[in-house]
Amino acid sequence: MKKHKCGWCLGNDLYEAYHDEEWGVPVYDDDTLFEFLILETFQAGLSWITVLKKRENFRTAFDQFDYKKIASYNQKKIDSLLENEGIIRNKLKVNATITNAQAFIKIQENYGSFSKYIWEFVDGKPIKNRFKDYKKAPANTPLSDTISKDLKKRGFKFVGSTVIYAHMQATGMVNDHEVNCFRYDEV
Repeated sequence: MKKHKCGWCLGNDLYEAYHDEEWGVPVYDDDTLFEFLILETFQAGLSWITVLKKRENFRTAFDQFDYKKIASYNQKKIDSLLENEGIIRNKLKVNATITNAQAFIKIQENYGSFSKYIWEFVDGKPIKNRFKDYKKAPANTPLSDTISKDLKKRGFKFVGSTVIYAHMQATGMVNDHEVNCFRYDEV
């Protein structure tokens, strides 16, 4: 018997694998949180499948999302990224990645980890929503507004409320799997 999945992922093997294995699983390690944050910023204004298809290219281009290396990228590295056809070549987003890596490190210095900082917004545990249809899930919430404002105050770029809500969904801060999806209770 085929398991029911959220409607947004159906019909694409890459999307379905991402849904089945990653989306909505609580993430508490800084390396993965940073990767998702950067991928979400590049996704702004585009479809998530576009980013997923380029994910391995992003990993290679951005030194496996090593935020310490990214924080010290120079103009030569920026220029090489802007010439890399395997990623989304948006100058503002590339520069924002460097700025965000620097801000990420500052949060780690202040809180001990980015994970501790970001998960405090949900008291350390996922918010479990109850949507029967993925189309009913919001694009943003008052909480994503709050987190977005706080990140911007700390110097982050391309972290609007919609980007942050997508990050919350991806990293399991909020469980927006459809209630009849096989992953709903698993995550």
